[in-house]
Amino acid sequence: MSTSPSKAKPVAVVAGVAAAAVLLGVVSYTATKPSSPGASGSSAVAEVSADPSAGVYDGLAAYARRDPADKLALGRADAPVVLVEYADFQCGYCGKFARDTEPALIEKYVEKGTLRIEWRNFPIFGEESEAVARASWAAGRQGRFWQFHKAAYAEDAKEKGFGKERLAALAREAGVPDAARFAKDSESAAAREAVRKDQEEGYRLGATSTPSFLVNGRPIAGAQPLETFTEAIEAAAQAAPEKSPAEKPSPEQPSPEGAAPGKAGQ
Repeated sequence: MSTSPSKAKPVAVVAGVAAAAVLLGVVSYTATKPSSPGASGSSAVAEVSADPSAGVYDGLAAYARRDPADKLALGRADAPVVLVEYADFQCGYCGKFARDTEPALIEKYVEKGTLRIEWRNFPIFGEESEAVARASWAAGRQGRFWQFHKAAYAEDAKEKGFGKERLAALAREAGVPDAARFAKDSESAAAREAVRKDQEEGYRLGATSTPSFLVNGRPIAGAQPLETFTEAIEAAAQAAPEKSPAEKPSPEQPSPEGAAPGKAGQ
């Protein structure tokens, strides 16, 4: 788990989510990190109660946007469970989650319509973090966010840095069709505003490190083992109200072909 060196001060939170923000902030400092470079688990595992309502905050559940037009989301907008991830592309533990855990969640839950994953850019490591966050948003404008996400989180990708030429190379690897538009969008006011919105949301919730997650209002911090997420998702799905057939919209494709983050570099 990676912690912001300079921006670890959450802004004021509304009373309804204050307790959860404190929880997420504390967990962000104390939650898991891998016990060894090759381990997928952590030295301290977050406990997820079998009680579907335990550790869940209604105010935090409302942070799921469920926007069908969101290019930085994967899965059905009406999925019963939404996992919101606040992450930085320079965060090693975020990359570990992207390579080791997220593909299994996509296969088991997103592709079956149970889970939606919503990405929030939460750059905490300076200018290059901000630049790659904007670049990911720009790739999303051309429908290639998840391909860019996969390339940027490939094994050893962050060691190569995220300078302008490297970002252009990642865009090519991700199959972004219009390089000139990508470069322009990456530096646009709209990109800066989108990243700022996500970042401020994370601080408002009390997140001080990456990755930080919400699963239907349940805070989870750190690169937790797969079991932690499956338990939280199963509990959330159990607690979610069932929609009648009349309320269910027609099925959506969870993502364009090849968009799911894979285990690149392994």
